[in-house]
Formats: sequence, C-alpha cells, structure tokens
Amino acid sequence: MSVVALREFALDLATPLSTAAGDIGTREGLLVRVDLGATTGVGEATPLPGWTESLPACRAALERARDHGTPPSPETPAARHAVTLAYRDAFARRAGRSVAASLTRDTPPVSVPANATVGDASAADTVAAAESAVDSGYRTVKLKVGARDLDEDIERIRAVADAFGDRVPGGDPAALRVDANGAWDRETAREALAALDGLVEYVEQPLQADDLRGHAALRGVGAPVALDESLARYGIRQVAAAGAADAVVQKPMALGGPSRALAAGRAAAHAGIDPVVTTTIDAAVARTAAAHVAAALPGGDERAHGLATGDLLATDLVAEDPVPVENGRVAVPTGPGLAGDAFDGLV
Repeated sequence: MSVVALREFALDLATPLSTAAGDIGTREGLLVRVDLGATTGVGEATPLPGWTESLPACRAALERARDHGTPPSPETPAARHAVTLAYRDAFARRAGRSVAASLTRDTPPVSVPANATVGDASAADTVAAAESAVDSGYRTVKLKVGARDLDEDIERIRAVADAFGDRVPGGDPAALRVDANGAWDRETAREALAALDGLVEYVEQPLQADDLRGHAALRGVGAPVALDESLARYGIRQVAAAGAADAVVQKPMALGGPSRALAAGRAAAHAGIDPVVTTTIDAAVARTAAAHVAAALPGGDERAHGLATGDLLATDLVAEDPVPVENGRVAVPTGPGLAGDAFDGLV
C-alpha cells in the first residue's frame, strides 16, 4: 500500500479568520489517496499557520510520500495527518468497521456533543449569539476573549452566565467556556481566572504557548486552565509533567493524525486531564476524522468537543456533510471507514 494520488483544494471561508499571522480567507490543503488492493482510503492535510507546517512544506512532504514512499515526519504534522488517516480509512473499510470502532475496543457513540463558538462582540451581542446557540440545541458555548480590556471581557462573560442561569429545555444550565488564545500576561490572567471562578468550565490558553510554568502557576487560582497551542508545542507528556492544565484541546491535524490524537487524549485522561477534540477549521474529510477520534476517547460522549466548524466554510469538498450538527450534537458515521463511500472519487 502506498500514496498513489494527491489533489490540492482551496475552500473559501464564510468570514475571514483572524490569526496572529494575519487574516485567512481561504483554507488550502491537499487530499491523499492510498490503495489497499481493491480498497482505497482518503486523508486530508489542511495546514494552519501557528499550529502546523506551512502549505509548501506540507505539499513537499506529501510529494515525497507519493514519489519515494517517504513517510511524513512529526515536523510536518498536517502531512502526517493526511497519510496516516488515509491508511486508517483503508484498513477500517477493508475490515467493514468505522474508524471510531477501529480506534477503540468499546462501542463508540453514534454522536458526540459539540460546543458553539461565539466571537468577540459587545456584551449584548455576545448574549444574543450565545442564547441563539442554546436555542438551537447547544449545551456548551465557548466565547472568544482577549481582544478587549479585561473588565469588558468579564462583563461579557458575566452577562452570558446570567443569561444561562435558567435551565435550558430538558437539561442542566448551559456550560460556558472562554478562549483567550494566549492574549494575557500572567498578572492579567491571574485576575481573569479569579474573577471567572465558578462561572466557566475552563479558560483556554490564557498565556502564550511557551509559558508552561506560568500556566501551572495559574491552576488553583480560580477557573480551571485548558491548553491548546501549548499542547501542540510541547505534547501531552510535558504538559502533564508540568502540571500545567486541567483540560487539553486536541487538534488531530496539529498532533499528526487520529492515532496520535487519540493516544494524547488517553494519556491526558490517565493523568486526570480532560481531553477535548477540535479542528483547525478543516474540510469534510478531516472534520469527519476528528469526530471519530472524539467518539473513541474515554468519556468522549460526556464532554463537548469543538467539532461544529463546518459552517465556517462557504464551500466544502462534498455537498452533504457526513458529520452534521443537530441539536448540539455531531453525528459519528457508522459505515465502513470514515464515512462509507461518501468520499469516493474525491482524489
């Protein structure tokens, strides 16, 4: 079995994405096909600046895999994600099992809960967006913070928390997460976590990615700490050894593939750290893979994952999303491989 074909793609975002490296209006990547006799598998590499290698480096790694059989290295995690995912898809399809079932000995759930994400806005607009998400079925909402003064962000968060005080239909009050994307210094982060204690499930990436010691010092100050960029930078072993996180946010694309993401999640759970799976605003193939990883995790059906990202794209690789969001949950395909024959003919 080997990489036999590549296909480049470019998908417009519905709204440009602001990152530390600048605004992104298009997600560019490559699809990979492997052949296992009469069975094929497909994988996706969609690099994202700040988390993975560049698109040229990713392309070069995949071309070496196709032309010379050279496996992508950990230094090109998006390329490695594509190749290992294609292998996983092919083997699971040949075995007649879903990717989630091939990743766990347990019976995976047919859906997993997802969080809605609300960007920076005024307090009133933030409350309106959060309430709209809950009305559509989400039970966990993540707010982006750090673009404003801390007092303004705390006002926004408290306004949403007050709005969530009433029970949502048929369940407990909606949970609230916040993501600072490394925007704060240590003093500001300490003040924020103390103020948010009891209001939020966790604060994601309050400090810069390289400050493990600072994150460790924040634990116990107030709200729990979750790490995203730091996990991609250091890996779960160093994060756990530093005692730097109560939760970790895992992007399979940034970690080098579904198997590596699952291993990191299991290691996190063993260390008493909650694993949450999310995407790098991927196309349908990688987004489907992330749903399988979430379903295979210990307790994957008990926490919300960041998988409701398909609507951030104006267009996608397939007309029908194999992992649609309904009532705040993401479907996990049960057919062979990633999604049966949904991706046949893409590469």
